Amino acid sequence: MTIFIFGNPDLAFDSLPLRILPGLKKRFPQVKFEVRDPNEEWDVPEELILIDTVFGIERARIFDDLKNFENSPRVSLHDFDLLSHLRYLRKLGKLKKIKIIGVPPTISEKEALEQISAILRAS
Repeated sequence: MTIFIFGNPDLAFDSLPLRILPGLKKRFPQVKFEVRDPNEEWDVPEELILIDTVFGIERARIFDDLKNFENSPRVSLHDFDLLSHLRYLRKLGKLKKIKIIGVPPTISEKEALEQISAILRAS
């Protein structure tokens, strides 16, 4: 299983998935975790599983439909985010099945690691 990790190490509110990555790798050595940039092209697996920061949630949870998310404001191409990229892939027919493990930016690294670990064990 491969899980894509998204986040911005330069922004505290968007770096939690990256900060817990070493702990996830240690707990799940059989899983291949790959850090990805939403603005780069990447091969889309049959079932795309990813971890990213999600605003408006209280705890980590799984989303399986892009309709659960609102667009972020876009003023320039620099505002083209992961959701935009995923919707584009879906429109092209390249994105068949998706699981987004959303982590809120407001919880601690320890809480995020525990919550995501529980989700991965249950999957």
